[in-house]
Amino acid sequence: MTYEIIRIYLQLRNYSYITFLLRMKNKPLVKPTESELEILQVLWEKGASTVRAVNDELNLKKEVGYTTTLKLMQIMTEKGLVKRDESGKTHIYHAVVAEADTQKQLLDKFMDTVFKGSAMKLVMQALGNKTSNAEELKQIRKMLDDMEGGSK
Repeated sequence: MTYEIIRIYLQLRNYSYITFLLRMKNKPLVKPTESELEILQVLWEKGASTVRAVNDELNLKKEVGYTTTLKLMQIMTEKGLVKRDESGKTHIYHAVVAEADTQKQLLDKFMDTVFKGSAMKLVMQALGNKTSNAEELKQIRKMLDDMEGGSK
């Protein structure tokens, strides 16, 4: 977890092409709700899926009704978070927003709100809250070395 927070902050500083296009249209990124984010995580991991497939995956962690998942995915379509392919008998949904862009957006907002924009405070808190294993520390050191080497 600690490594993931640092990795996201350090590596995801650039928006993808989709985000660039949305910004060019002066259309801000939509912040997904917690439930929408759970659905997006399924779509990012499994790829394009039916409502039933997403609902089955969500139910592995907590009970969610099919109609609840359907309604959320319909709302997400209206918000532009997902697209629906209606060409077949069953509708297939896929994520429109990139995982990296969403992580960056949420992390930036979190960092601004909780840590007053300080990356150092975020990283120090993340490292202080959990004992990192040797492999995580090795990866963090390598990332910092790579960043220092790239900025020289």
